[in-house]
Amino acid sequence: MNGPLLYLPLIPLLPFAGFLVNGILGRRLPKGLVTLIALAAPFASFAIVLRDAYFAWTGLLRLPFIETGAPIWLAAGSLHIDFGAVFDPLSLIMLLVVTGVGFLIHIYSVGYMAHEDGYWRFFAYMNLFLFFMTVLVLAGNALVMFVGWEGVGLASYLLIGFYYQKNSAADAGKKAFIVNRIGDFGFLIGIFLLLANFGTLTFSEIATKLTAAPEWQGGILTATALCLLLGATGKSAQLPLYVWLPDAMEGPTPVSALIHAATMVTAGIYMIARMHPLFDRSPFALGVVAIIGAITALFAATMALVQTDIKRALAYSTISQLGYMFLGCGVMAYAAGIFHLMTHAFFKALLFLAAGSVIHGMGGEQDMRKMGGLRKKMPITFWTMTAAVFAIAGFPPFAGFFSKDAILYAAFLDGTLGKVLWFVGVVTALLTSFYMFRLWYMTFLGESRSPEIHPHESPWSMLGPLTVLGLLSVVGGWIGIDRFSTFLTPSLGSLHLESNIPHLELYLTGIAILLALEGLLIADKYYRRAPDRPAKLATSMSGAYHLLVNKYFVDEIYTYAVVKPLLAISKYLLGWVVDVAILGGAAWLLAGIAQFSGAVLQRWQSGNLRSYAGWLALGAAAVLLFLLLPATLGLHASGMGR
Repeated sequence: MNGPLLYLPLIPLLPFAGFLVNGILGRRLPKGLVTLIALAAPFASFAIVLRDAYFAWTGLLRLPFIETGAPIWLAAGSLHIDFGAVFDPLSLIMLLVVTGVGFLIHIYSVGYMAHEDGYWRFFAYMNLFLFFMTVLVLAGNALVMFVGWEGVGLASYLLIGFYYQKNSAADAGKKAFIVNRIGDFGFLIGIFLLLANFGTLTFSEIATKLTAAPEWQGGILTATALCLLLGATGKSAQLPLYVWLPDAMEGPTPVSALIHAATMVTAGIYMIARMHPLFDRSPFALGVVAIIGAITALFAATMALVQTDIKRALAYSTISQLGYMFLGCGVMAYAAGIFHLMTHAFFKALLFLAAGSVIHGMGGEQDMRKMGGLRKKMPITFWTMTAAVFAIAGFPPFAGFFSKDAILYAAFLDGTLGKVLWFVGVVTALLTSFYMFRLWYMTFLGESRSPEIHPHESPWSMLGPLTVLGLLSVVGGWIGIDRFSTFLTPSLGSLHLESNIPHLELYLTGIAILLALEGLLIADKYYRRAPDRPAKLATSMSGAYHLLVNKYFVDEIYTYAVVKPLLAISKYLLGWVVDVAILGGAAWLLAGIAQFSGAVLQRWQSGNLRSYAGWLALGAAAVLLFLLLPATLGLHASGMGR
């Protein structure tokens, strides 16, 4: 059936239309009309995705589908790059997450941003973000994906720096943009390698050529995969390019939810999953993906332990959870990684939006040390955020339990290295449970630590999305990894998670649940029963606490090892060579030539008639000499010949 596919181009184009209308005319439009345009665009895209999902579910639309006959974009010899789209189970899941969660965040933003200056500009940027992310997801080849890839980087820069009057927000936007350029350079080199070795950038053609050459392993495929991994590391905030994501909290809270849950940071995982035929041919590259993911998950979790800003604690949590997704992809459990991407979108969007509700109710306060006792003041925010906290901590039957458990089980079955990475993963699960319940206790339980602030519940434009996401955080994982993997088989291949050890999965699941419970009990001990203990522990372990509070001094290391040397090179070496020597020397030379020429011409143009007559005679003699000398030399040569 071709009917439903005729609407595929509208999925990205509708948000782009919303961006154009509000971006060009929004300043002069009534606020209500700006809101209507901003919400209608993502809702219409989501409705189209739901329609196509229904046709796929009922069998009226056979997946995967690859758009053919699309307009040619670039043509050079045998190379043809078109705007073809790929619509398969993988892109369908991603589109449901991007447009569905994105639409809920748009609704929430109406209440959260109601009194902000630049309301129209904010929603124009939000629509632009969805446009580029849907282009990235639907792309049928690497070059169109790169357009969406760069586009979400641009949109994130605009939204993170939305409060551009604040230096911290402007700097955070620039930091995100520059750090991502490092990863994007790797992605671009990977595209060049794909083109050089496959002669095409179309995903289906690359997969076909790899299938036709089963002996092709490692080598250039490893180099290409590592370049693509560098791009994914930057976009999905993994070591060593994660440093931009915590600073992205300078943007409005809905922006944090959109970046962390539904759009930009998921792009790297999606790209690796889309390019899995290439990664599957390089065990070394897969090992690097898994190791980076596991180390990042643990590294970010330790930093989240001591954060006092509620949004920054969630930011490090995002980095850690993305590490789990990388771990899943690295052990070839792509379906498990995408499953966690989906459930994470539900509970992480809810966590950020609930945090925004808390900040809104607290009059802009983000420091958890000044909160407490909000459970009775903000009951809906409390109960919805509770669902998200239990989901990310990995308690059954909440959504995060099923997806995280599938990743850890797949890692355990992946040989000796996999068992080591599994251990890192379960330790991270313990830390995750602790720091999330720490946040929960400090924010909602106990007594208020700021009696001068009078918290209040948020409007229903904000609470409605929280309720929907709260429900998804509970039931979003009930589909199970087996059914989810079966659905994704046409895109990612089958996922076989079988062990020779009876009931192994049950044992590993029990360990993960016990560790999650242990994290809750430790948080309860330190932040409910004896809230003075954390300060005493920080004093007794001042060295470790100082290291974590300062985030391992990674930003300082980057500053002294990279930023300052580059600035010095720019200021002194390049400044002297380019500015003084080359540009200054060229200017001095040109000035000298002009001055010398002027002096000579000045002597010629003396105004003296006798001088002019003398120069005229000299010039005439020179012309005659020039004309007669060749003839004279010719006659002389002729006489000598005789």
